[in-house]
Amino acid sequence: MIDTQKTPSGESGPGVPPRKSMIYVVDDDYDVRTSLRFLLETEGFDVRTFRSGVALLGSATRNHADCLVVDYKMADLDGLELAQRLRRLEVSTPIILITGYPDEKITAKASSAGVLEVLLKPNLESNLVDCVRNAIDKSPAAPRL
Repeated sequence: MIDTQKTPSGESGPGVPPRKSMIYVVDDDYDVRTSLRFLLETEGFDVRTFRSGVALLGSATRNHADCLVVDYKMADLDGLELAQRLRRLEVSTPIILITGYPDEKITAKASSAGVLEVLLKPNLESNLVDCVRNAIDKSPAAPRL
């Protein structure tokens, strides 16, 4: 029996591995970026990291992710401002905002900025992976892992 899988364009072919979902992580804390990258790669995602919102905005590939994981508090611009700028640039990729600074109005602010979900640090592990998978499943894009 030949193992047939779909290509990113939706075509079937023998032995063609499915495309892994690409997750962009934006956080100005090196240790957090590294930890999130490890967690998401362990779960089977491809991951690219950015040390700031400005770095992501300046990237020619800013629209190539299947999901964005963005820190709220960053030195150059915060995660909400980054989300707003991405939406103005017509980047429709689902955004998950992570924060260690809970605020009673953060969910409403995040929603109005185009953020799909807000998660609290430091215990992100299973919640983050579930949120990323759900965001990708709801997003109308190419087939993924």
